[in-house]
Amino acid sequence: MARAQAGDVGAFEQLSGAHADRVFMLLLRLLGDRAEAEDVAQEVMLRAWRGITRFQGRSSYFTWLYRIAVNEANRALDKRARRPAGVAIRDQELLLPGSPADDPSRQAEVSELRIVLRDVEGFSTQEAAEIAGVSQAAFKSRLHQARLRVRAAIGDEVLVTAGG
Repeated sequence: MARAQAGDVGAFEQLSGAHADRVFMLLLRLLGDRAEAEDVAQEVMLRAWRGITRFQGRSSYFTWLYRIAVNEANRALDKRARRPAGVAIRDQELLLPGSPADDPSRQAEVSELRIVLRDVEGFSTQEAAEIAGVSQAAFKSRLHQARLRVRAAIGDEVLVTAGG
């Protein structure tokens, strides 16, 4: 870490390269597009390199890198939502849309991220809360709500037969 923070590119590549596959898989899950995930993964590594001197070690390096990846995925999703569709628009469709945060698909992505952090990636509640940028209590509450929504969406019976 000290060598990377001192500007040693090789040390940074070794440090970050160990996590590159996991970061890419996260981005692929969040973005759903391989090419976009590759582009965003490059941006994540660039931002990590530019910010490595500000890494203070209050969390693991991977937790810090993961947070950068989540932020960059959110940025890409926001850009995607603002991208024009390229179709004819009727006058009544010119009304201003609601906040991107109100979009049901965006809310589902955020819920999925909570479940991914805790149940798929295996982060501790503390690490997952740091990545999500909320307190542990808030994370636990939101994770519980996300799990309830998943159960409602796929049906409790599926979870029972799967041993969940």
